[in-house]
Amino acid sequence: MATTAKGDHGLWKKTLFTVPAIVILGFVMGAVSNAGLVNGWYGALTKPGFQPPGWAFGAVWTSLYTMLGIALAAILNEPPSMLRRDALWLFGGQLMLNFAWSPIFFALHMIDVALVVIIVMLLMAAVTANFFRQLRPVAGWLMIPYLLWLCVATALNYETGKLNPGADSAPLGLTRS
Repeated sequence: MATTAKGDHGLWKKTLFTVPAIVILGFVMGAVSNAGLVNGWYGALTKPGFQPPGWAFGAVWTSLYTMLGIALAAILNEPPSMLRRDALWLFGGQLMLNFAWSPIFFALHMIDVALVVIIVMLLMAAVTANFFRQLRPVAGWLMIPYLLWLCVATALNYETGKLNPGADSAPLGLTRS
């Protein structure tokens, strides 16, 4: 007879919802914004020398969204509390910024606005990871690769703007040399 660890009742049922929901929403946002090298505007831009190959983005984001979905399920499985409520609001906010980033960058060509969005997203995700860690340590640890990738993505966003003066449809002067 299988046993369930204390507090894990229903965790995998929640995971079966949260993981596909986050992965699918992330894929849809990328697709509707024509994200990646298939985007003519983006394809023509000069890329930073440290940019990973195009195929890596789909694999990385699928893995990260999967980990976020598992982390979210773990937190949803915790008893209600103010910390849990705040963690869920922060998670939702940073995830909405995550989903907004692709349309802002790839569809609207707003490199500097996307940079502001990703910086705020990174800060919110860091606080979220700390809250998750306090509630369920494994949930916080599951967010570490996401935080690291957001650091890389922030640097890519900044360097892309810096390498392509005049490409930004709404420059804020953040990536100007």
